Amino acid sequence: MPTRLFLVRHGETEWSRSGRHTSITDLPLTENGKKLASALRGHLSPRDFQLVLSSPRRRARETAELAGFVGEHEPEIDNDLAEWFYGDYEGKTSPEIWETVPGWTIWNGEVPGGETAAQVASRLDRVVARVRDSGVDRAICFGHGHALRALTMRWLGFDLSMGVHFPLDTGTVSVLGEDRGAPALDRWNARP
Repeated sequence: MPTRLFLVRHGETEWSRSGRHTSITDLPLTENGKKLASALRGHLSPRDFQLVLSSPRRRARETAELAGFVGEHEPEIDNDLAEWFYGDYEGKTSPEIWETVPGWTIWNGEVPGGETAAQVASRLDRVVARVRDSGVDRAICFGHGHALRALTMRWLGFDLSMGVHFPLDTGTVSVLGEDRGAPALDRWNARP
């Protein structure tokens, strides 16, 4: 039986609410973000997952905790799940970046001082391999908008540039799996 991989984007932070690119800035969840994360409790049973991973960032770890992944079900930190490193664009909104680079997105543009798409793909390929090689029925990753979208592209065998077509809201659950032996998207951007 192939592994099903559940992806949970962290709850809202001040910067996710305002559209600021947030990678290494370690922000807590807002009150609304805590509500979104707490709403996952009961919809995701920690006992159903044999592999539980999280980005090292506070917002992902806090989301896991509020969703009920504590104690023996606490996630293992996997640095490969950290958000795409935005370098000079950390804390900036897309409209601010467009003032100097019109039409820029993480999916089609350079990231001065940050990670390249190839670097992101390489580390998320390690997560995909880890999950697929684990032999578990169900795995779950708590992470971030762009990194989880990039992870999905790598799971599906798509170029990272396709991630632009997969918006991912805070506090949502997506599920990756297989259909007839091919990587598949079972559920995307779902609220409990």
